[in-house]
Amino acid sequence: MKRAALLVALALPAAAQPADLLRPLTLVAGRPDTVLVADLFVDSGGLTFGNMPEVRVEYGAVSGTLVLTPRGEAEGLLLVPFAQRGVEGVLPVQVRVLAPATFTYRAGGAAEVFVIGQFNDWSRSRDRLTDSGHGAFETTLDLEPGRYEYKLTVGGEEVLDLANPEVVPNGLGGFNNVLVVPPRHAGTAALLTLPSDGEALRFAYLRDGVPAPVPPEAVVALVGNRRLSAEAVRAEGTEVRVHLGPETAGETVRVAVARSPATRFATVRLGDGFAWRDAVLYQIMIDRFADGDPSNSRPVQHDSLAARANYYGGDLQGILDKLEVGYFDSLGVNVLWLSPVAENTDRAEREYPPPHRWYTAYHGYWPTEGEAVEERFGDMALLRRLVAAAHARGLRVLLDFVAHHVHEEHPYFREHPGWFGTLDLPDGRRNLRLWDEHRLTTWFEPYLPSFDFLASDAALETVTDDAVWWLQQTGADGFRHDAVKHVPNRFWRTLTRKLRREVAPVRDVPPYQIGETFGSYELVSSYVTPGQLDAQFNFNLYDAAKHVFLDPDAGFGVLDAEMQKSLDVYGPDHVMGNVMDSHDKPRFLAYADGDLPRDAPDDKEPGWTADIRVDDPASYRLAELYLAYLLTTPGVPTLYYGDEIGMTGANDPDNRRPMRFGDEVTPEEQALKDHVAALVRLRQSRAPLRRGGFHTLRADDSVWAYLRDDPDGSVLVVLNKGGAAQTLTLDLPVPFVSARDALGCGAVMLDGGKLSLTVPAVGYRVLDLR
Repeated sequence: MKRAALLVALALPAAAQPADLLRPLTLVAGRPDTVLVADLFVDSGGLTFGNMPEVRVEYGAVSGTLVLTPRGEAEGLLLVPFAQRGVEGVLPVQVRVLAPATFTYRAGGAAEVFVIGQFNDWSRSRDRLTDSGHGAFETTLDLEPGRYEYKLTVGGEEVLDLANPEVVPNGLGGFNNVLVVPPRHAGTAALLTLPSDGEALRFAYLRDGVPAPVPPEAVVALVGNRRLSAEAVRAEGTEVRVHLGPETAGETVRVAVARSPATRFATVRLGDGFAWRDAVLYQIMIDRFADGDPSNSRPVQHDSLAARANYYGGDLQGILDKLEVGYFDSLGVNVLWLSPVAENTDRAEREYPPPHRWYTAYHGYWPTEGEAVEERFGDMALLRRLVAAAHARGLRVLLDFVAHHVHEEHPYFREHPGWFGTLDLPDGRRNLRLWDEHRLTTWFEPYLPSFDFLASDAALETVTDDAVWWLQQTGADGFRHDAVKHVPNRFWRTLTRKLRREVAPVRDVPPYQIGETFGSYELVSSYVTPGQLDAQFNFNLYDAAKHVFLDPDAGFGVLDAEMQKSLDVYGPDHVMGNVMDSHDKPRFLAYADGDLPRDAPDDKEPGWTADIRVDDPASYRLAELYLAYLLTTPGVPTLYYGDEIGMTGANDPDNRRPMRFGDEVTPEEQALKDHVAALVRLRQSRAPLRRGGFHTLRADDSVWAYLRDDPDGSVLVVLNKGGAAQTLTLDLPVPFVSARDALGCGAVMLDGGKLSLTVPAVGYRVLDLR
């Protein structure tokens, strides 16, 4: 049933709603938190905030800051009232109580000891262990529930915590410890979206997975940022019913039960037009995808340059050719993410870290011009043709934008050296690859000067203007942003404000901005606000997924816990990017096929020397299972070119092999592509898979069953990573009247609230439930 049929009664006119949906802020009981109002409201004019018993609110209209201090015993979902130009609204906050975690290091005469990890963004000076006087150094940190990777530093040297045997490869040639902090409260609570009866939105209240009576006084229902009146929200037994008016078309409805253990908002977006939650991204490294114009294929000539690090000849014409023959249509993706298109240096450069190999700018991340297309890829006219052709076929295009640095040949560096930070530090060191110590000023290489946007307003205005120019000139639909955590927040706030003013008014959907940050949830999410970026890639979830799918001893409970953490941080309707592969990581098939040991560090050397191929056809089945997970979970799934045929490769540059088509694709690879295309089409045709909630029914050593719920119906996904088929009986949280296999893969038996099915070994089932 279309959502428009639900609009039958009472609500606030859409035009009166504040422009941006305010996502819940996470606060810690008893601890003040300062928020920049511009991150919440792109237009912050005419704002006032009210106090409430559980939270002290201090708003500085001049400073633009909002200080929120929850009472020490406060916990759960709270609503902070505000008004803007006469329109009332609420700012949701989730108040949490942290759990203590103690770290201990035992060694006689040890130097300074610190704990570094995802919980403190790997800071080497923030959390020091103190001498307990008994031959041990200790510290206790208050942490939110979740999974964290960490290490210790002793005298500045990284070491493992020998008291904790749980370790995983860290992708940098070593290992990290793993700490899991359990939830504070036993049991679970949730709201499950039920199929609409045509009169109201319906939600079932679940406690520990079964329907429970709804506490009417705890129900919270919002349209946009405004709380609905009591007349529009009814608690009836174990159901919540929300009646809406026709003015709410295109709005977002959020419903929760504010009790501990707290339920997340159940979220329903009204309307059927494209939103970025409907995107399936396809990442293309231009030089490695397709050579459509051999006349511009011009490798760099250098006697010490390996072929893997040189230009291969791919270009924009090659992508346009594949677009016009229907390659992307056959796969079903609807967004193309292009690697950087700006002009880059013609030089080969030597990498700073040993063994100092030579490299070229084929990847596009060494720009030498702010407003020119790389001539090896084509020109601006061709780029415009590609974007227009994509739009004509219903695809959108993201450009990869590099804001952190330029190549030293760039006129910005030659003419405005004051726009950039310094390479030489006062202590005699070089500010190179100091990712955490000098996060906002570090240089990646001596030939890649880093902007200092905190010190130069001119640089800030010029580079953000360049970004706006690229969207205006090309018609592209947004950006993937490189190295976000190494660029200050003020840059992203400035850019987003300009995009809202200069680009969004002439587009059917506002530009989408997704960033790249490796770090803690706190760091990653600090850039994901209405006033900055829409999303970042969810590498914390990727780390857990890779571990679980590749390690036979790792159960799905680990991945489910990380998924729940992700949903708590970003919300159930987030547009964070989910990946199996990327241009910065070894490919999944290299691990799955045994070419890279899953329990060994992600060594860089095989990327230059290994000659690996997929030898075991069963490895493709594991990749298909991972992609089934990727394409049926919340967020924006992203296929890295070649994922659809199971391309393998060790670390950079081996993970950037030339794409293969037609007769170059083996039967096993073509079969995988067919299955992936079927999964993409399934996601595109099922609103619950793109916009629905997420509810775990089972997560054990080998089986993960989850429900995606939506007013249009529900979809059940069951993954089995075990080596044998499993016949299961699942207890459904509410009775459904029908169950149908969405992929035609086998029989299903439904008996009231119980469902029986068989899931093949290293396989999956997807069922439509009504």
